[in-house]
Amino acid sequence: MARTSRAEAARHREDVVAATSRLLRERGATGMSVQDLMGAAGLTHGGFYKHFSSKDELLGIAATTAFGELLALLAQLSDDLPDRSEARSALLRDYLSAEHRDTPGTGCANTALAADAARASADSPLRTSYAEGVQETLKRLTDLESAPDRSDEAARQRAVVDLATMVGALTLARATGQTPLSEEILYTVLDALSTAAPVNAPGDADGRC
Repeated sequence: MARTSRAEAARHREDVVAATSRLLRERGATGMSVQDLMGAAGLTHGGFYKHFSSKDELLGIAATTAFGELLALLAQLSDDLPDRSEARSALLRDYLSAEHRDTPGTGCANTALAADAARASADSPLRTSYAEGVQETLKRLTDLESAPDRSDEAARQRAVVDLATMVGALTLARATGQTPLSEEILYTVLDALSTAAPVNAPGDADGRC
């Protein structure tokens, strides 16, 4: 019986984390109460503190889970498309799409959680998880930017530019809703990134090693 109870408790905790990860990306941290989070997992809020010490702790765990989903997708993309240029192009198309714009709950944590992380205190679990997630995202993107004629520094710089530009474009597209302007932002930025010249490393005029 005890084993069943522990297994059930572990499953409930996973359900709460998964629901919070989705709602955090959909509504933001201030748009959810403990009751909302537990209810989304089909549980009563009275059992919350059996699983988490605070809502802040849960938000940090949920943010890490959201980034984990993204990193797994990036890893899968690299496996499916070993050619880095093709993988980058596929990422740009998927990221800067109307489908991604309209499904924040399952979308990229870099965009969905940016505002909440910016407002959170410097030592909060959410801010910590977000900073770690951005770093890991950039590592994956840097791998996609690697090329024989490009230095590691130039690949990292281009990864930073790609991520910052995609996050900014998706944020604006979501803020302007399903409008012609929103569509314009997505396809204009997609076109610009798809045809962008490599970012040059400092002191490297042509961006080559």
